[in-house]
Amino acid sequence: MMPSAQQQHERATSEIRRRFGAWLIAGSLAVATGLSALSLGTPTMRAAVATETDAVSYNRLLGRGMNLGNALDAPKEGAWGITLAPGYFSAIKEAGFNSVRVPIRWSAHAGNEPPYTIEPAFFARVDWAVEQALSRGLVAIINVHHNDEIHRDPATGIPRLVALWKQIAAHYRSQPERLYFELLNEPHDQLTDERWQAAIPELLQAVRDSNPDRVVIIGPGNWNDAAHLPALRLPSSDPRLIVTFHYYKPFPFTHQGSPAVRDSGRWRGTVWNGTSEERAQLRNDFDAAAAWAERNHRPLFLGEFGARRDADMTSRASWTRAVAREAERRGFSWAYWEFGSDFGAYDLAARSWHAPLLQALMDRP
Repeated sequence: MMPSAQQQHERATSEIRRRFGAWLIAGSLAVATGLSALSLGTPTMRAAVATETDAVSYNRLLGRGMNLGNALDAPKEGAWGITLAPGYFSAIKEAGFNSVRVPIRWSAHAGNEPPYTIEPAFFARVDWAVEQALSRGLVAIINVHHNDEIHRDPATGIPRLVALWKQIAAHYRSQPERLYFELLNEPHDQLTDERWQAAIPELLQAVRDSNPDRVVIIGPGNWNDAAHLPALRLPSSDPRLIVTFHYYKPFPFTHQGSPAVRDSGRWRGTVWNGTSEERAQLRNDFDAAAAWAERNHRPLFLGEFGARRDADMTSRASWTRAVAREAERRGFSWAYWEFGSDFGAYDLAARSWHAPLLQALMDRP
């Protein structure tokens, strides 16, 4: 007897899980190609698999990445000690990284009233950074970073962010698909989970109007905290969405001595020894994130993780290695925070990598 559509659906689902297991999170281009030949019963099931295939494949291309922080996301480039240079992109590529995330403070270079026009000179500077990455074969992510207004006053900030994304998306609509967009770094404060969720459809539409196939990265609220992933709901019809989260636990270790955190000086001397309890916390946090990803058929990008230079190098390297490897075991792509500043893996003055951190990131002996 001919199986019903529901039976076909269930058999197809069972076959995918049996044959491809962790593909729903990690995936690969090869697996994606194999799936296209699999008979999948119903149109709904075929659409769901196409969504997973697209997102997983593009997330895999991110691989191991580096954040070029404290440059274009400063109030003015150079104000925080970093001005991007061609050699930085070369160093990242030559070290074996696959991607760069370029944090950008668009709001400091755009009008305060509608239509919130972005300065042409700033667009040109971002164009240069994008070209530096893409010309070296790196995947590039550009985001909206330090958009303080939206976190203080979402009612005013959301329309401005929508207007910024309409301009950004239109400007880069002809760029190669290896340029990804990230809607907003670390929603927080007054931009609650509920308000952020309500804003996502309009922001996504601002991109899709000119970039229907562009890869878009979206994270949860509360500073992209993985614990807030359950509050994030994305349209199942969009095949090119990657979900991001950030990880800085334990915070007194990673942010000891940070001038941005009140009384963090008292944390100086905090170490990370990789005890069974410390590693269990890391595994539990990542297991919860991976479980959410599997339930929601969304690949995960660990967009930021790092420990400040006030921590001892042995602890920094040990923690960095543990986070990177646990992310990879679950199929997460990742980008270290960050290249050459307080969390930096690269010594700008010496023009060389901090060897223990590079070794930890790339898992070299």
